[in-house]
Amino acid sequence: MSASKPQDNSLYVWMTNSSKFILLPARNIENPINSFQMLSASYDKQEFQVNALVIADDTGMNMTLFNELGANMGELSWRNGEISFSSSVFPNALKPEYIIADFQLCFYNSAALGKALNDCGLLLEETGNTRRILQGKKLIIEITKDENSVKIINHLRGYFYSLEGGIE
Repeated sequence: MSASKPQDNSLYVWMTNSSKFILLPARNIENPINSFQMLSASYDKQEFQVNALVIADDTGMNMTLFNELGANMGELSWRNGEISFSSSVFPNALKPEYIIADFQLCFYNSAALGKALNDCGLLLEETGNTRRILQGKKLIIEITKDENSVKIINHLRGYFYSLEGGIE
């Protein structure tokens, strides 16, 4: 007779090929967000821009995507450890947990983030308005924030995107 192991149902992403980052609970957000943003992204020579309504607090995150005419282009929800995602904008191969992970890297408190990254063999370095995620001395991700925007560059995976506020 063999003993069964409890299964780990935590959602995670591979930050590197060997670093498994477990998504943090919503309670670790630094500050609630409720604003319209312009989401710009670039990956593999493809670029796009879309408006997004971002609502995030200690209970979770919702992001609704709109085109320039106001038509719904997709929705992402992260609540109670579960993700709901539908979009005509993002490629089907994109796993929504990677969007949530990047959101957490940008907007979650540095103590919880630093511990979670350390647990998967990575280092969080903060200087002023810049966060860097490193594997040893190798820069993996760089995030720059100010009061109206956040920009994230994933050097390892080769993508960039930004959220900019003040969309009318």
